[in-house]
Amino acid sequence: MPHASSPANPVLLRADDLHLSYGGQALFAGLSFTIHPGLNLLQGGEGRGKTSLLRMLSGSLQPQRGRLDFGARAAPIQVYYECPEAAAHDACPAQDWLAERRPRFPAWQAALEAELILSLGLEEHLGKPMFMLSTGSRRKIGLVAAAACGAELTLLDQPYSALDARSSRVLSDLLLAASQQQARAWLLADYGMPPALTTVRLQSLIDLGD
Repeated sequence: MPHASSPANPVLLRADDLHLSYGGQALFAGLSFTIHPGLNLLQGGEGRGKTSLLRMLSGSLQPQRGRLDFGARAAPIQVYYECPEAAAHDACPAQDWLAERRPRFPAWQAALEAELILSLGLEEHLGKPMFMLSTGSRRKIGLVAAAACGAELTLLDQPYSALDARSSRVLSDLLLAASQQQARAWLLADYGMPPALTTVRLQSLIDLGD
């Protein structure tokens, strides 16, 4: 259930009556929700439209009906939504992929970037082109950027997928800390609440069904 908005718990994004169909079948219809600082969960079964909704929130896909309102702000909020495992990034060395994103986010935290590169065991892979990295390592590069970028809204699509146990623990610690943040909102898309996060107080739960 969404939490009420207040100065201490502002609405960063409000969605009203979103509709999206694909191939003549509705992925979702009449979907409304709010996103607040802290951790928010988007859950749903296979093919229920989780990735499509993330793309919609990032601005790369338009709703067929409905409205997205990014709050009463003088300037649009910054949104992080990246897919470093996409083929378009195959030839780019991992360190260059990160370097290309730093200037896009004025609140980038270089110290956190360096800390996560060590914690996720990525230092030996930074000079390699993306095609030489495993899917898990490419996802870890994306998690480094997601955490360090400082974006007001960070969108993560099944971030635990393809991670080893050590990296999953690092991610869980990162998301536990994210749940306490008062300026940044994180939206985690997955089939359900990850077991390591069951004690976390969610700001919003968006359920697309099974």
